Amino acid sequence: MDLGLTGRKALVTGGSRGIGAAIVRALAAEGCDVGFTHLGDGPLAGEVSRHVEDMGRRAFVAESDVARFADAQEVVRRAADALQGLDILVCNAGITADAVVWKMDEEQWDRVLDVNLKGCFNYCRAAAALFRARKSGKILNITSINGMRGKFGQGNYAASKGGMIALTKTLAKELGKSNVNVNAIAPGMVLTEMMRALPGEFHLAAEEESVLGRIAQPEEVASVALFLVSEKARHITGEVVRVDGGQYI
Repeated sequence: MDLGLTGRKALVTGGSRGIGAAIVRALAAEGCDVGFTHLGDGPLAGEVSRHVEDMGRRAFVAESDVARFADAQEVVRRAADALQGLDILVCNAGITADAVVWKMDEEQWDRVLDVNLKGCFNYCRAAAALFRARKSGKILNITSINGMRGKFGQGNYAASKGGMIALTKTLAKELGKSNVNVNAIAPGMVLTEMMRALPGEFHLAAEEESVLGRIAQPEEVASVALFLVSEKARHITGEVVRVDGGQYI
């Protein structure tokens, strides 16, 4: 299926590893020029950038903390200049700092909310101005099934991802008349660097939850992302698509 993405310009936050890197690579393979952000991942970012260029597409890389409001405005401006436009924004950057609520400190709470939820707001706000001006655009937010169901020991993470879902639906209402689609993907457990760092019992629990009996690969999330930012999904907005192998059922 031709998704009609050739020549489109995309920006992905947190694009140096995991789901973000898979989305960057998938977009480039579909003919997009792609920019992405990272924080402290220089070598990995270089590899992903070279992959984009090897596909014959423009690449733009910015080392930036997504939680910084002013930086987001600047990165979006620079990306649009470097790529000669911007059609797609994917807010993927995220962190965890797990603890049960009675052991979670203020810094753990604030940092996860700042990166995951405020970071999403920062980039959506910056891109919205461009998309409204040109009366078109696609925004895709990478949230989590734990933002829909909660998760023991992840009060900060679940709250941030639930906030992203609410923000997605609000932006869909606010930007719809400007022909901007805003959707979200809610993955379950995905085989990323973050997941590999978890104890083995977490892997086993995720496999047992999944009705398919396995953990997703980043590329399986990326394939859904491609559809949602394409014109094939032009009449879909405000939706949260679970990519979780049935973990949520």
